[in-house]
Amino acid sequence: MNFFNDLADFSIAEIKELITLARRLEDKPEPRALEGKVLSLLFLSPSLRTLISFQSAMARMGGGTFVISPEMSIHGIESCSGIVMDGVAAEHIREAVPVIASYGDAIGIRAIAEIENLDDDLADRKFRELTSLVENPYINMESAINHPCQSLADWKTMDDLGIPANNGKFVLSWAWHPRPLSFAVPAATVHMAALRGMDVTVLRPEGFELPDVIMDKAHQAAAMSGGSVTQSEDRSSAMRGAQVIYVNSWASTRHYGNRRAEDEIKPELQDWCVDEPWFKNAASDCRFMHCMPIRRGVSVTDHILDGPRSVIIAEARNRMLVQMALLHQMLSKS
Repeated sequence: MNFFNDLADFSIAEIKELITLARRLEDKPEPRALEGKVLSLLFLSPSLRTLISFQSAMARMGGGTFVISPEMSIHGIESCSGIVMDGVAAEHIREAVPVIASYGDAIGIRAIAEIENLDDDLADRKFRELTSLVENPYINMESAINHPCQSLADWKTMDDLGIPANNGKFVLSWAWHPRPLSFAVPAATVHMAALRGMDVTVLRPEGFELPDVIMDKAHQAAAMSGGSVTQSEDRSSAMRGAQVIYVNSWASTRHYGNRRAEDEIKPELQDWCVDEPWFKNAASDCRFMHCMPIRRGVSVTDHILDGPRSVIIAEARNRMLVQMALLHQMLSKS
């Protein structure tokens, strides 16, 4: 495996093999599988679970990691192209990235959307520019339009819970958030659930439709797996029979890059905070999923987060386990 950038790059059988390997490594650890291997971790945006799950995954298999972020550089790292570097930063990302990559056997890169130019973010231009600078195997630790490690963990979480793949009812719902957020998690999630063969409904208010390019990719995945994908504003209908509600927040497509315009339409949407009444028409054991971090009382109530529906801690642990599997595939035989 030379890269892990998108679940769409792998067959359903290959994804299932990774999940099976994750279970095996959980049950029968291989503490020396990656002995002598080093994973470079480049974070151009903050992280909690992604950082420590990769560090723990490598450590549990005998490997090592080092972490670099612009805030850690004593020189300061410039990321703008075509700039005259007569300011504070003394190092450019175009030199820094190849050097960082050269010190490891593989590199993980996290560079999330700046939510300024929709076309650039949908094309994942920033992340593609960074990966073009490295020759090592690389892992997408979240880019402007994808979060494949999270989606792999979510797939395993649903398998662990016995949630049906084919024709299982999956709702991806927008929730209120004070800031515009990227399409990375919703794009990866709707594709993952469709590829798993589920009947997927994207529940969102008017103005927060997922872009056509994201939905087209999900429809293609559904066609391969026998699933389905639709979008809806009708909460009651969308939640009917739902076995999973996966909650996330994302920017308004109509006002992308225009924070003021989005702020003007958001006050009337504060009832998009998930609480028990949302589950009136859902399956009795409908599960609540979220990638975290999550804002209590804003996107979801304490009642849901602290109750039996929530599986967010299991999701987070599965990040480490599936990343152990993909690092094992990527590095153990190299």
